[in-house]
Amino acid sequence: MEPLFTPSQLAEVRAYHDVRYLANAVDALSWLLVLGLMARYGARPLYRLSERLVSRWRSIRLLEVMWGGPSWAESLVFALAMLALVTLLYLPVNLYFGYVREHAFGLSTESLGSYALDELKRFSLTGAAIAALAFGLFGLARRLPAWWWVMGIVASALMALATSLDPYRARVYVDQAPLEAGPLRERINAMMAKAGVDFREVLVEETLEKSVQVQAYFAGQGPTRAIVINDALLKVMSEDEVLAAIAHEAAHVHEPRWPGRVGSTLALISFLWVIELVFRSSGKRGWFGASARADVRTLPFIFLLFELATLVIAPISGWQSRARELAADRFGVELTADPAAFRSMLIKVARVNKMDPSPPRWVVWRGLSHPPIADRIAKAEGERAH
Repeated sequence: MEPLFTPSQLAEVRAYHDVRYLANAVDALSWLLVLGLMARYGARPLYRLSERLVSRWRSIRLLEVMWGGPSWAESLVFALAMLALVTLLYLPVNLYFGYVREHAFGLSTESLGSYALDELKRFSLTGAAIAALAFGLFGLARRLPAWWWVMGIVASALMALATSLDPYRARVYVDQAPLEAGPLRERINAMMAKAGVDFREVLVEETLEKSVQVQAYFAGQGPTRAIVINDALLKVMSEDEVLAAIAHEAAHVHEPRWPGRVGSTLALISFLWVIELVFRSSGKRGWFGASARADVRTLPFIFLLFELATLVIAPISGWQSRARELAADRFGVELTADPAAFRSMLIKVARVNKMDPSPPRWVVWRGLSHPPIADRIAKAEGERAH
């Protein structure tokens, strides 16, 4: 049986991941430390800076009415200033791991200018989201006593609706085009009909100018659902292997959605209720310089609580995700009736994307969303034996 990696390939994969594992471990602690220090020492001076910057904007009456007071502008600038400060702080690390190291190991083909433009786009989109969060969260909390119910339900509905836009979101960064007519497209159509999966289009993302890594996924819901594969996948995979990759992703379409949506909505409402407790206590006791309930100066502390909650939940959600991925592998093998192609597809994905075949158990436990590639290949070989 052909080994997953040659000794030299395995050494390179280990070298690529060992430093990343260390960085991820340090990052989890450093991010908590940064948020804690920002909440304790940075909220007051950052808010004073925001007050100086926005004095001329307070006269916009409509936003003041929507917000429920004159401090809406300070709140928006505070949130954006916090984002800018964190971005600058992590810029050297992100540049090293996102650009320098990816080029050093042959995974990235992107120019520095293209990388910088993509990062600027991400910053802009994140800034818009942070501004909307600051305005909506603190504004609604100032106007409604039981705001956490309203925001939890509305936010969950908006997130579910936003999945319909998934096929178009990637176009901010890469071009997409329909897969050309031919045998592969016909085989995809036939396989999806067999799987009972409706879709609108098969899209090819043009990512080779940025990265050599291969990818396939389903995006959107209902009338917007699309099969998305990238040109890197088409370059290195045979037709049978492309079908195997799509068959795996098709399994996720059949996964039940409502339990997860109900659970996530209840979790979100519970977390928002905790935020309300923070608002009450900070307003009464002047935490972080807060002068009233629902003061934006509590935002760094709220992010700290969210990060802690994520760290607690990650092992559970990761375990559930890995179980779904193994089930999707079984579905893909049954759908294609070609375990050999499924195994060869996994091997190529592992080699091209430099996937660690057996990551440390703490990395898996911390919330890895996919089972280690060696485990997936072993199970695919078991399917082949049967």
